[in-house]
Amino acid sequence: MKPRRAMSPADVLAPLVCFALALGFAQTDWFQSLENSTLDLRTRWRTQWFPTQPRDDVVLVGIDQPSLEQAPKGFGRWPWDRRVHGNFMRLMGQVKPSVVAWDILFDDPVEQDAALAEGIRRSGVATVLGGNRADADLGLKPGAEAAGRMKLRPLARVSGDRAAIPGAATMSVPRGLLGELADIGFVDTPPGPDGVRRVAPLVVRIGDQVYPTLALRSLLYHWHVEPEQIEVKLGDAVVIANSFVSRRIPIDATGGYLINYRHALGGFRTSGYAETFAFLKARFVDKKDVPVPELTGRIALIGQTADGLADFGPSPFSALTPLVLVHANVLENVLNDDFARHASPWPIWLGGLALTAASIVFLERRLFRQQVLAALGLPLIFGLAASLCWFQWSLWVPFAWPVLGFLATHAFSVGRRVLAEQRAKEQIKGMFGNYLAPALVNRMAASGVAPQLGGHEEEITAFFSDIQGYSTFSEKLPAKQLVDLLNDYLTACTDIVQQEGGTLDKYIGDAIVAMYGAPLPLRDHAYRACASALRVQAALGNLRAKWREEGERWPDGVRHMRSRIGLNTGSAVIGNMGSRSRFNYTMTGDNVNLAARMESGAKQWGVFIMVTDSTRLACEQHAPGRILFRPLGRIVVKGRTQAVPLFEVFAFADEATLSMRECITTFAAGLDRYYARDWDGAIACFERSRECEPYQPTRDGGVSSNPSIIYLELAGAARSDPPPADWDGVFKMSEK
Repeated sequence: MKPRRAMSPADVLAPLVCFALALGFAQTDWFQSLENSTLDLRTRWRTQWFPTQPRDDVVLVGIDQPSLEQAPKGFGRWPWDRRVHGNFMRLMGQVKPSVVAWDILFDDPVEQDAALAEGIRRSGVATVLGGNRADADLGLKPGAEAAGRMKLRPLARVSGDRAAIPGAATMSVPRGLLGELADIGFVDTPPGPDGVRRVAPLVVRIGDQVYPTLALRSLLYHWHVEPEQIEVKLGDAVVIANSFVSRRIPIDATGGYLINYRHALGGFRTSGYAETFAFLKARFVDKKDVPVPELTGRIALIGQTADGLADFGPSPFSALTPLVLVHANVLENVLNDDFARHASPWPIWLGGLALTAASIVFLERRLFRQQVLAALGLPLIFGLAASLCWFQWSLWVPFAWPVLGFLATHAFSVGRRVLAEQRAKEQIKGMFGNYLAPALVNRMAASGVAPQLGGHEEEITAFFSDIQGYSTFSEKLPAKQLVDLLNDYLTACTDIVQQEGGTLDKYIGDAIVAMYGAPLPLRDHAYRACASALRVQAALGNLRAKWREEGERWPDGVRHMRSRIGLNTGSAVIGNMGSRSRFNYTMTGDNVNLAARMESGAKQWGVFIMVTDSTRLACEQHAPGRILFRPLGRIVVKGRTQAVPLFEVFAFADEATLSMRECITTFAAGLDRYYARDWDGAIACFERSRECEPYQPTRDGGVSSNPSIIYLELAGAARSDPPPADWDGVFKMSEK
């Protein structure tokens, strides 16, 4: 075990500084916008995964697309004649909602106002029309004579700094009979700094008077509360109390209410305006027995919901949301006593600071990757906890700045650790780099443990390759030219081995010994070894073309040079082996020897990549169907007594031609007939497979045979001199 590093002042100061800076950044507009975005995401998740049932006493009557497209005769184009709304109000008088709240402005006087006012009067239903703040020269002042005749009344019991309430000098409101018969609720829902409406005002200021917004005024009618019965405590709450209800609605210093969005458009009880009009008319005018929307004693909120209308804006749900949903969510929040709350930053700051400091102390003794995973995983857990607080208790726990403080601290810790370990690695490389293999030096540096003899057992795929006929042309080449040749060949092969994740064990003259699966484990080491073998053969083909282009510089043996490769997968001893003063990271064991036998035995079967069944099975397990194998039979290699099924690595499946696939199929059929002692059938199959063999002695330089030719000879000999009755088809290799 590595010795534990002593605690340093940085372990305490780093979290403190990082969390202090993170809390400071949280006050910036950009960071607050980021935090708001995380809340919007949590809100959408809550609506999707934890939907709540809408209240029965809020009905959203929408000016929806069907209302615009299929409106009854006489509606005309939008905006409709106010006589339409007057008739609608008369019909609403038949079902008696507690209040009809219009999120629609009627502040420009027109001739048809009288018809709308008459409809309101005849309905006998409490009605709240929309109003807005206005520029000083355009609106109505609270003290004007016309304002004195209006039903609108200010809120008298307001404590706190009224100047902080969003206000204007005048108001844009319905006038004349409309203002005298209907109350006014201000529909102002100013967007936040990023354009999204998350806070809705419950009160607005006109001059020095304070008035309720549409949602608050509607609630007062619904609960039979007079304006003088409520108290507005800026920075605290709107307190409503009478014999019907007692409610405390939290507000900030400006009178703003943090909307606890529960429903998008499809989440409320809704009814289309034209549909509602048609049903009410059919029932109460035409006297038809048709069902009507349940509106009695409920708040009917009327607003625009059809795409393309003007009253749309960004919300946590989407970039274009009907703004009537702002009022609808406020109404339902208050009716359900379902308020969003801000979590205090100080417990989070102190808790995050303590957790971060503890995690740094704990993780300093763990592996580097464990520290990195923890640095990423703990914020994820915190994010899930913050989301749960919002889902279950509507508690807004800040996410962005605590995560920034945590990640900044761990980034500092990781950076410090990387620098310390880098210094240790450089020290080891300086000590041993002059006389040990670089691969071993890097492994020693990564482990931080001094070199020593020893090994462990690991499943690997061993790779052996050797140049065919190397001695016949190497003696014809000058030393420098031979070195150039070997360097080209060994470089190409080694690059491929390392690209596929293999570890070079050693060079033995022209031979390459490598392993896959150690020192770093690879799940698909058998596939990588097979892929390397195919890529080595392709690279050697490119080298042969290059050497042929160089003409007489190279003897014929070089221009047709080929390499045989043997692979075997199994358990082997891996580790540092050698003397106590000089050793190498290598492999040993029976399975390693068997891989070497595959390379040397490939010649007897006319193939250039021969592998054991264990390699084929491991390759198919982790990369099924990506490599094509050809069975070569059951063989006892030199020095062993047990038969081993052998295979040729034939091609990448996605590169195999129809001829290659036919060769494998026909050869396998011939092999089955050969084992069944059907010599004539076997010979016929091998004759056909010989025609589509990828390596042809008469065509390809450096090729002297192939499996079809070899099995034709074996089957012909068996037909002439049949083997004994106990023959099992196993072939015994006489050479290594």
